[in-house]
This record gives sequence, structure tokens and C-alpha cells, in this order.
Amino acid sequence: MARQEARAAKLFLIPAFLGLTFITYLPLIAVFALSFFKWTAIMPRPLFVGLSNYIRLFTKDIFFWTSVKVTVQYAVLSVCAGMVYSLSIALLLSRKVPARGFFRAVFYVPYIIPAIAVYTSWALLYNPDFGVFNALLASQGLPRITFLADSRYIIPSLAVIAVWASGNLIVIFLAGLGNVPRVYHEAAEIDGASAWQRFCRITVPCMTPIIFYNLLMSLIANMQVVVPSLIYAGSNRTTYPEYTFMSFLMYRTGFINNDLSYASTISFIFFAVIGLFTLVLFVTSKSWLFYEGGDR
Repeated sequence: MARQEARAAKLFLIPAFLGLTFITYLPLIAVFALSFFKWTAIMPRPLFVGLSNYIRLFTKDIFFWTSVKVTVQYAVLSVCAGMVYSLSIALLLSRKVPARGFFRAVFYVPYIIPAIAVYTSWALLYNPDFGVFNALLASQGLPRITFLADSRYIIPSLAVIAVWASGNLIVIFLAGLGNVPRVYHEAAEIDGASAWQRFCRITVPCMTPIIFYNLLMSLIANMQVVVPSLIYAGSNRTTYPEYTFMSFLMYRTGFINNDLSYASTISFIFFAVIGLFTLVLFVTSKSWLFYEGGDR
């Protein structure tokens, strides 16, 4: 019976395995191989150039380092603020309040709204002439701010949009909060622990697997941001270097400049950067990740 179940499991895993092989792994290998060639749209076939693309990327391409800087800044700010915001909202929505289901839906809806609608709407809110935020600043006698054109405010402004649209994290946190054993809180209340102590000593440790998952998924998603660049900056990367995210740099290099081999080089380095951040997160998680019933 065990052998039959194993054969059935392997049989049903074949479609997923084929999908990963032909859609993920083989294209990744092809991108890595293409990064050692020179191939543009006007060339009939790729020309092997060895490490020239990598040397050019690390020594001559100033836009690459700019893209790494703004991508990391945006990802760190969006992830940190989004985790705090999502957990805070989830804690509030986990309480027995009137119309709790309605409020849960309200906070989740921004996540499923099409990105073009989200960024277009926020562009109106950020508008320096008639936007809501500048109207509030003007009402207090403060100068107006060009949120989406001033280099000091572009990254924080985009991070606010990302945090606002993090309804998926709220839903996952809500599910995790529902699995925190109530008996631990009751025992802590009997011992005289305050609400803050119960949150730090019970809720957070029991939620660490959920926090780790949301942190990992949010980091990967925010590192791959590209929609703000396509909507707000377009093809003008010189005027707005803060919009030159790594995904946008790959898109511009490969599909606007038609330099497919150099875009493959950027793509593979981008993959390595995300992999490095993921590895660091996995390694450091061993010191704070807690599973109920485990030995730590």
C-alpha cells in the first residue's frame, strides 16, 4: 500500500515537475548561458564574449548600481513598514468588533485591485496642484510637495502605496492569530501579565512561522517591483533615477534597447541578489523562529 501511494504521488507530481522544468529551470539556465554572449536584435546569431557583460555591468554601468540601491531601499522600507502595518491591522481585526467581516474585506480589497488603477489613483492623491495630501499640507500653511518627482520623497511615497496594498499579509496574519493557543493567554492573565507582555512573550513567538513566511514573500515581491517605473517614469530613466528598479532596468535593456544578452546578465545578477537576501533570511531565522512542540 505504501508503494502504491508513493507511485500515485509521483504520478500526480509529474505536471508540477514538468511546469517547473520548462517554465522555470530551463529558462533560468538559458538566461545564464546567454549572459556569456553578445546578442542584439540586429545580430543573426549570438557571439560568445565570455565575461565581458559582467565586467561591463560591474565597472561601467552606473544605472545598474543605481537600480540596486533604489530597489533595496524600496524593498527594505516597504517590507518593514508593511509587516508592522499588516500585523497591527490583523490584531485589531482579530477582536470581536461589529462588522468585523466587512472591515476585513475593506483592508483586503486593495490587494486585488489592478495595479494600473492603484497607481493612477495614488498619482491623483499625490498631485502637487489638487491632490489630497498637498491640500492638507496647504491647509496647515506648509509648502506643497511633489511626491512623485522629488528624489527625496519618491521611494517613501511608493512604499506607502505598497503598504496600503498589503491586504494579503493581513489575511495571513489573521489566520496565524487564530491558531495561537488561547490557553497560553489565559495562563499569562492569571499570572498577572499585561497585554503588551502577552503580545511579546506569547503572540509573537507563536506567530514567528507566519512572520517568517510573510517576510520572505513580501521581500521577494517588493524586490521585483516594476509597475511604478512603467507608469510614472516610462522610458525616461535619466530624469528619474529613483524609478530605475532592477526589473525595469532588465525590461528597458532587453525590450527597448534590444540587448537581450546584456539583459540576461542583469537578470541573472538580480536572481543572485534575491537569492542572497533569501539565504540571509533563512540563516538568521534559526535564532528566532519558533515551532510549537519543538525543542527551541
